Parts: sequence; structure tokens; C-alpha cells
Amino acid sequence: MKTPVFTATRYMTAAIITLLMLFPIYWMVITAFKTAEELTLAVPTFWPRQFMWENFAHVFKTIPFAQYSMNTIIQTAGIVFLQINVGLMAAYAFAKGNFIGRDKLFLLILAALIVPDQVTFVPVYVLLSKLGWINTYYALIIPNAASAYGIFLLRQMFKSINNDVIEAAKMDGANRMQVLYGLLTPMAMPTVTTVVLISFIGSWNSYFWPLIMTNSDKMRVLTLGIAKMRDSIAGNEAIMFHQLMAASVIVIIPIVIVFAFAQKHIIAAMSNSTFK
Repeated sequence: MKTPVFTATRYMTAAIITLLMLFPIYWMVITAFKTAEELTLAVPTFWPRQFMWENFAHVFKTIPFAQYSMNTIIQTAGIVFLQINVGLMAAYAFAKGNFIGRDKLFLLILAALIVPDQVTFVPVYVLLSKLGWINTYYALIIPNAASAYGIFLLRQMFKSINNDVIEAAKMDGANRMQVLYGLLTPMAMPTVTTVVLISFIGSWNSYFWPLIMTNSDKMRVLTLGIAKMRDSIAGNEAIMFHQLMAASVIVIIPIVIVFAFAQKHIIAAMSNSTFK
């Protein structure tokens, strides 16, 4: 039986953990509004003495922020679109298909989860270079067209759906694409939303791949823009750190908005992600 002391301790522990996790974000936001003089104080302040909105305007003057934003949006939209559609079709095949080597191929998909980009980027870079795709949107998007983790989540969700539902749809004349997009996808919407969220965050925050595949401001993304700002103030971080934090705040706003709308689906999706 849960006692009042146990309940109070649980809520207090949860509150402390939440504060510890949110404090870095809070510190980043208030730092973005501080003045250079306030940053150099011996005793740090936990609330800006004066809100400096000019810090955000300075970001747009330091780097071609509009161009970087457009590149990031195009990259993210392309990757999310491809990952969710490739993931849906692959998951449908692995969950409901019946072909030789299905389970072994799925194990290969899972094995891809442990292979970092740093291991495969050399052959991929050589291939894209021969195709003439370096410094193009193709290089930013196509190598990330599929997500092993997204396929895994969707496959687990599809396996939990009764086959009788699919057979009934086929008897009504539905083809495979209609079954997948008209029946299974709506039923798996929490998992689909979670995969979209994971893909969006990963694409929006991507740094290593755009750094390797682009070499001009015309194709740079926001993460590289922040790195460029950091390099431009090298040696003066102590007095220019507020502008770097202002850029970081602008970049994370879309992620916060998307997560706020999608968070209710995450727990439902994760509850169906156990290996079957």
C-alpha cells in the first residue's frame, strides 16, 4: 500500500529530476537575453537584468540565417518524407509479408542500428562524389532516406494488428497500398507520429553529415551556421556567448513546438516497441 510519505517522495524525486533536465535549457534561454557585461559578472545571475532582444537580431547579421534556415527546412522535409514512407513500406513487408529470409533480413536492419555514420561516410562520400551530388540537396537527403529504428518501431506496431482486419480490407477490394496507407497507417498513428518526431529532430539537428557533404554557404544548414558563429567569436566567447545562445534558442524553437504537439503519441508508441 502506498503511504503518503512514499507518494510525496516520488513526486519530489520526479520534480528534482525534471528541474535538473530543464535547467540547461533555461540557462540557455536567459543567457540569450543577457548583455555582454552581465556575462562577465563574478556571480552569475539567474534572471537577465535587462532583456537584450538585439542579440537575436545580431544572429541574422552574423550569418546568412535565412539561407541556412531554408536549407535546413528542405533537408528535414525531404528526410522525414522519405523515412516515413520507406519505413511504412518496409515495416509492412517485415510484419505482414511472407517471403524467404524475411526474419534474417530484418535482423540485418537491426544490425544497422549499431553502425555509426562515421564508419560508412567514406564509401558513401565517394559514391556521391562520382554522381556529382556533393554540395546538393541530394547529398543531404538521399543517404538518410531510411531509418532502421523507424522501420523497427513501425514493424512492431504492424505485428500487433490482427491479420483479420487486413483480410477484410482485401476482400472489399483494397490493394496493398490502400491497406497500408488507408488502414494500417491510421491505426498506427501514435507510432507514425513518433517516427516523424524522431526523424524531424535527427534531421534538424544533423551536423556531421551536412559538414561532410557541403562546402559553401549556399548549402549550409543551421547547425553549421551556429558552428560558424562560434568560430567567428573564437577568443571572445566570454563576452559574445549570449549571441551564440540566441542563435541556439532560435534553432530549437521548431523542435519544441513539434515535440509539444507529438508528445502524447510517444508513450503509446513505445509501449508497442517490444521485440516480437
